[in-house]
Amino acid sequence: MEIYFDNSATTRPYDEVASAVFDTMSNNYGNPSSLHKLGIEAERAVKTAKERVAAGIKANPSEILFTSGGTESDNIALFGTASANRGRHIISTPLEHPAIINTLGELRERGYKIDYTPVDSNGKVILKDFERLIRPDTFLVTAMIVNNEIGTIEPIAEMAKILKSVNPRAVFHTDAVQGFGKVPINVDALGVDLVSLSAHKVHGPKGMGALYIRRGTKIKPIIYGGGQQQGMRSGTENVPGMVGFGIAAKIAATDLGKKIERMSALKERLKNGILNSIDNVRINTPDNNAPHILNVSFGGTKAEVVLHSLEMQDIFVSSGSACSSHKKEPSYVLTEIGVPRKMIDGSIRFSLSEFSTEEDVDITIEALKKIIPRLRKLNLK
Repeated sequence: MEIYFDNSATTRPYDEVASAVFDTMSNNYGNPSSLHKLGIEAERAVKTAKERVAAGIKANPSEILFTSGGTESDNIALFGTASANRGRHIISTPLEHPAIINTLGELRERGYKIDYTPVDSNGKVILKDFERLIRPDTFLVTAMIVNNEIGTIEPIAEMAKILKSVNPRAVFHTDAVQGFGKVPINVDALGVDLVSLSAHKVHGPKGMGALYIRRGTKIKPIIYGGGQQQGMRSGTENVPGMVGFGIAAKIAATDLGKKIERMSALKERLKNGILNSIDNVRINTPDNNAPHILNVSFGGTKAEVVLHSLEMQDIFVSSGSACSSHKKEPSYVLTEIGVPRKMIDGSIRFSLSEFSTEEDVDITIEALKKIIPRLRKLNLK
């Protein structure tokens, strides 16, 4: 029996998504830019996909730009906004995904000033400190909705409201890759201008993403060519990927409230099972946050050894962000919120999905009850 608790890295596609992608590749293979029947059919499929993704965040389909994934969406949001605006100042948080952190590093090399707003011990932005950072030349704020390592939900709506009250012309971007399909997202309620999404985090195909661009937002393309997607992202559209993303978005949004409630209950079951049966444990995920992420530090262990010990029992977890799991430095997210280095070394991220079950949780707890004491004894020798 395979137990998959690494859904923040990627998800198993819905069966409907896999079937639709295959069917589109096989039968609806026309170029959406072509004027004949096959091209029109492909264009219609793209239109439907946009409508479905837009519905998932309560946006207008005309404001959806399809991309190759969350990383490209983040790059377009940051580089595109920087190219279109005169300001030189950007505000972000120190807990962002590498797709943001490294893009900001490149912008700093190009002469932009980057400030990172302080966060508290739960990883949540301190609003009064954020407000103090806003300047007349601030043209962009970028902050994720849900942190990919610890599951903190950031106060995006409050941050956007503060930004617009101080500097109405500034653009607010949020990386919603970990939030889409896990927490309700309404672009108007949030007050944001740009939103990054990724299909493979919501049981869609890999290599597919989207960027919501509010009408009137000043942004330039970073890819030039034939002018597809209103000139914002040239290149022949990935119609099968778009179709798959659209179906995944539609299914993920169906009964979202019930799915959130169920994942939250499973996460609490896992957390309480660990706390009640294993000592020297630190829960790094704050209460009342994303329903699918639980980050736990097991003192006296190494995360990679725990990970592979669980893997031997067909239980799959993560030692942190999949995009930085091969690096030897300690997690910058856990470091920022004050987790001691020894506990960081033993941190494991369990990330659930709507497919997770109570049986998965209970088997994992029983496995940990045996693995952790054994590894600690080996570590002491």
